[in-house]
Amino acid sequence: MLLTLEGESETIALGAIIASALHGGELIYLQGELGAGKTTFVRGLLNALGHSGNVKSPTYTLVEPYSIAGKDIYHFDLYRINDPEELEAMGIRDYCDGKAICLFEWPEQGADVLPEADITLLLSHISSGREVEIKPHSATGENILQHIKSAS
Repeated sequence: MLLTLEGESETIALGAIIASALHGGELIYLQGELGAGKTTFVRGLLNALGHSGNVKSPTYTLVEPYSIAGKDIYHFDLYRINDPEELEAMGIRDYCDGKAICLFEWPEQGADVLPEADITLLLSHISSGREVEIKPHSATGENILQHIKSAS
């Protein structure tokens, strides 16, 4: 599925739409160049789930944890990972426990160490704003994609 997002507000709205389809245990990959809207999407998702504080990219801390309405959500930024084995050392499998929602910016840095995503969003700049390609990789991802289609 390919969507055109005109402005930051539509990126935030997409985050909110996807948030309403999450139950826990989902893994979402966010790919795209610097400034493509990955963290903006996460802000929309977290705000829709009930987070009211600041949302920043965990570029230096690697992971920013949130606990919202009984759900654990982990926002990862793997941009600075030099070796995928660093994820094993930080206990990535403990985060991705099948209950927590895990959002990964720069998942390609995690190579074969990360669990398979349910859905990938590939964000890119275009002249009218942003474009996002959405690819499901599991039955859960297909359900999220159907939810997006029904909300559009």
